[in-house]
Amino acid sequence: MKAFLVSALLLLAPVVHAATLADVQRSLAATGSMVADFSQTAANGAVARGKVTMKRPGKIRFDYGKGATFLVVADGRTLSFIDYQVGQVSQWPIRSTPLGVLLDPDSDLSRVARLLPPAQSPRPGTVALLASDPKRPELGRIVVLFEPDAAAPGGLRLVGWQVTDAQNNLTVVSLQNAQWNGAVPDGSFRFADPRRRVAPAGKGG
Repeated sequence: MKAFLVSALLLLAPVVHAATLADVQRSLAATGSMVADFSQTAANGAVARGKVTMKRPGKIRFDYGKGATFLVVADGRTLSFIDYQVGQVSQWPIRSTPLGVLLDPDSDLSRVARLLPPAQSPRPGTVALLASDPKRPELGRIVVLFEPDAAAPGGLRLVGWQVTDAQNNLTVVSLQNAQWNGAVPDGSFRFADPRRRVAPAGKGG
């Protein structure tokens, strides 16, 4: 009798469907903005922490905390790495970087991405989206990680990503304390350009 009751309960239990690529696309489309704490582990084991602010389309900012001499920010078109210590700025089109998968609302994930089988996810219990461009291997690849969460946009909570560059160096980003779809001013994605120098009085044009 007990075995019969257990079987009956299992039959009545709701079926939990695995996430699909379309589910991930809906989740990203429903995420207009996000603010979260992040930790970043580089290939050499160095760990950096700070706050990430994202606003689709195309905008993201990584603030590495008090005393940091560098900044990573995308203004909608260009991803910039600013090193204030040496006064240098390196830039790339945002769509030509792995982060373009997260930030481009027009991206067709079915062309550049696929879901990994659960056993292959680098973080157990997460939905893992692998994106790469086989025609441009120099761009590297990104695995974007989500966890089921009814309170998150589209029912999937973005918990981090892992980027492998063309030299096979791995960078891991984990997110905590995320808040979604709040007001984020576009000015959040500007930066002071260290290459600009004020000419001395009476000189310059």
